[in-house]
Amino acid sequence: MTWLDMIFIFGAYLLGSVPHLHLLGLACGKRLSGDLHHELWRQCGRLVWVLAVFLELARGVLTILIGRWLHLNIAAIVAGGVAVVVGQMWPSFRRFDGEKGNSIGAAVAVTLTPLPFLVALVPMLTGLLIRTIPRFLNKGQSMSEKLRFGGPPSLSFPLGMGIGFAVLPLASWWLGQPLTVNVGYAVLFLLIMLRRTTAGLKADIAAHKKLLPVIVNRLLYDRAEI
Repeated sequence: MTWLDMIFIFGAYLLGSVPHLHLLGLACGKRLSGDLHHELWRQCGRLVWVLAVFLELARGVLTILIGRWLHLNIAAIVAGGVAVVVGQMWPSFRRFDGEKGNSIGAAVAVTLTPLPFLVALVPMLTGLLIRTIPRFLNKGQSMSEKLRFGGPPSLSFPLGMGIGFAVLPLASWWLGQPLTVNVGYAVLFLLIMLRRTTAGLKADIAAHKKLLPVIVNRLLYDRAEI
């Protein structure tokens, strides 16, 4: 591994670590806490939330594009893709307590290997549609209410995302991608599941919740209780 490779990977981690949700909140005069995406939507509005999602996805896309522009080998590019996701989940600028890595991980995958990602997208979209379609079929709500961020916690969407990231390395292998890419996707899946499991786990333990059900619920549904 060359110095350029190492600088690229470390730079990708720092790029992922940028606390853009907090910065956008501060830009509109709000200090966000809790579920940052939900709070950004609620306190700063839809347009700011859309900008936040765009910036989140852009970091994953740019990491892969920059790696290719520098003509780095595939191992360094894959490591950079994993690093930018790690930066978002365990950011140095936020005491290593960040987001869950789903959106930025998807952005990395679709830029690096579009076809395997399309296979993995099937369970992801299925989970989203199971969550979303009933809301849009509800005739008792206005369109503004249907588009509102939040509502009852979804079980299908986090389950679909987890299955999608589990399918990703298998789809990558099936479609003949290099071994480095397949291994990188497997590592990405394990890291996303690790982040799901550990986010908020200390508070659950402090509340004397039963550990095994908490871990299972976090792995499957990204929450301690259902």
